[in-house]
Amino acid sequence: MAAVTDQMAPGAHVARKTPKGTFDIVFRNASFLSALFVLLLLAGIMVSMVIGGWPAFREMGLGFLTSSVWDTQNDQYGAWPAIAGTLSTALIALVIGVPLSLGIAVFLTQLAPPWFKQPVSTAIELLAAVPSIIYGMWGLFVFVPLFAAYVQVPLSNIVEGMPILGTILYSRSPSGLGILTAGFILAFMIIPFIASITRDMLDQIPSVLRESAYGIGATTWEVVRHVLVPQAGVSIIGAIMLGLGRALGETMAVTFVVGNANRLSGSIMDPGSTIASRIANEFNEALGLQLNALIALGCILFFVTFVVLVIARILVARVKSY
Repeated sequence: MAAVTDQMAPGAHVARKTPKGTFDIVFRNASFLSALFVLLLLAGIMVSMVIGGWPAFREMGLGFLTSSVWDTQNDQYGAWPAIAGTLSTALIALVIGVPLSLGIAVFLTQLAPPWFKQPVSTAIELLAAVPSIIYGMWGLFVFVPLFAAYVQVPLSNIVEGMPILGTILYSRSPSGLGILTAGFILAFMIIPFIASITRDMLDQIPSVLRESAYGIGATTWEVVRHVLVPQAGVSIIGAIMLGLGRALGETMAVTFVVGNANRLSGSIMDPGSTIASRIANEFNEALGLQLNALIALGCILFFVTFVVLVIARILVARVKSY
């Protein structure tokens, strides 16, 4: 027995020597360093963008935000057409994509038969994995000609001369390229993300809530409106903001179909540009102040994304307070 005790003593001494919370301390410090790395990376991106774009802001001042001139020969640059195009295409994408995404999520969780639910869910997940350049090529070679022939031309003939609709929907050159076309393509791109997240959140709602609502005579619409949406409201807002972030920053797909025209137009049918598409088109050959202006556009896009994030946080806080 003494020999056994002597053999176990070193092992017992090692166990006592190792503090019980060592691994917790290591894990806590590693997690802190990971979070700190993200903050430092974000700060580094912000600082580099501000430094790179500062000459353009210094040279043109606030006029850089409000001017519509983009003259590379005379080094005169204005960001407003690109800003307006970015916001317009993102808004159109949300108007089209959010109702479709919510409808898909509700159908898959409440109405779809089991044999049909899985193929549709798989198709949505596959759409989310399609590269953006594929959406752009499909939009340029398939969607644009069809949109020009069956939407722009007939619609322009109908609304021509009307006071308001004639300004918004009339196309002077119905080529299929334009702000509305880019909004449609972006809507197709954000639908898989919003629909997938919303579907998963609706699936996680306890079934007892739905069954109780159906038990007291509620219709499917009432269950969705008064039970599912309030329960998953925070997650739905998060999904929509994720889709909005994708729409604001999308580059290649928009570059293919937006028309890349540096002008402001009252019609969403006319060609335009976005911040991302302008950077993609000119960054490779930009020098001097033009390069600084493109980096300044990136700063503006970064700021717009930050504002969207703040709005999302405010909406989430309000939903949680109800």
